[in-house]
Amino acid sequence: MLIFMEVPKPNPKSLRLFYFWVGVVATFSYRAIIFFNELNPAWLKISWYIGTVGFIIYFSHRFVISTRRARLIKELHLAEKVAAVDRLSETEKRAMQYVFQTLGSSRERWNYIFIFIMSGLALIFGLITDFLID
Repeated sequence: MLIFMEVPKPNPKSLRLFYFWVGVVATFSYRAIIFFNELNPAWLKISWYIGTVGFIIYFSHRFVISTRRARLIKELHLAEKVAAVDRLSETEKRAMQYVFQTLGSSRERWNYIFIFIMSGLALIFGLITDFLID
């Protein structure tokens, strides 16, 4: 059976670094809230907004990547095809099957969706309470 699907190319290194640093800054910003809570309410809000928007960007990107990988594994039957590769030892075959099967069935996408949705709801709530409700 021929499958005519385009295999995605990795994002450019600069974009991958962007998402990496967005995740780092968002995580740092959320952790900094504990310090700003006692020091300066304005910086606390800035830190919270940076962290929340950063998580929305980062986890939506991770969801896309995870979905893309799972789709490739499923549509190209990669987990099943590992057994037919002759140059691999049995241990290597089992390891590759494990990787493909767990990447294809992982619940990480649900985690990404949950974090994305909760961050979005928190952002909306924050905007409403900070700017629309006195």
